Parts: sequence; structure tokens; C-alpha cells
Amino acid sequence: MAVTLTDIAAREIAGVLKQQELDPEKTCLRVGVKGGGCSGFSYLLDLTENKKDSDEEWEYDFQIERDGKTEPFRLKVICDPKSYLYLNGTVVDFKDELMGRGFVFNNPNATATCGCGSSFGA
Repeated sequence: MAVTLTDIAAREIAGVLKQQELDPEKTCLRVGVKGGGCSGFSYLLDLTENKKDSDEEWEYDFQIERDGKTEPFRLKVICDPKSYLYLNGTVVDFKDELMGRGFVFNNPNATATCGCGSSFGA
């Protein structure tokens, strides 16, 4: 299995890359976890050019709509081995709702989640 993204999450990442003028050929989305948060672990997302040899890596191809045109977008997702133990099978989505906007993690390994959705227990 892997860590995957929805089309909506990929579109948001593409927008951030463009906004921050980052090279999509060199930049990866790092997904991870760290200890803390109200349920035990907190999710991490980072755009980086630093990939370690031990990282898990996946490439995804999306069709992104910008300025009325559809264009291809390739995104590399990386995850350190310890985080992967907790994130295997996770789908990263993006929600833009009245109560807030942000990335949402649908993690099949989580045994408990907090109300804000940014931390989990396993």
C-alpha cells in the first residue's frame, strides 16, 4: 500500500508550489508523523527537495485545472520509514468548508482521532 492524495489535495499542492515558486520537478511532498497532539501523534506535511535514501517514495500523475485549462501535474510523495508504519494506506484530502480549510488525513491505522483531525492514536 502507499500514502495517496485525492485530486483536490493535489490541486492544492500544485497551487502552493506555484505560489511559492518551487520547482515541481525537484520538490516532493513529505508526509509524516511526530509524537504529540491531543491523541498521541500529529500529522506532518512539508514541501522539500531533501529526500533520504531510506524514504518510501511514490509518484502520482494528476490533471490540474488552471486558468480554464487542464494540464498534467506529477507529484512525488515521500515518507520516512517510521512514519510509514502509521501512515500506510492513508489518503490525504483537502477540505474547504465554512468552518475552515485544510488537509484531512483518512488513516485506516488510526484507532482514535481528535476533534480537529490533526492528531491520532494508533
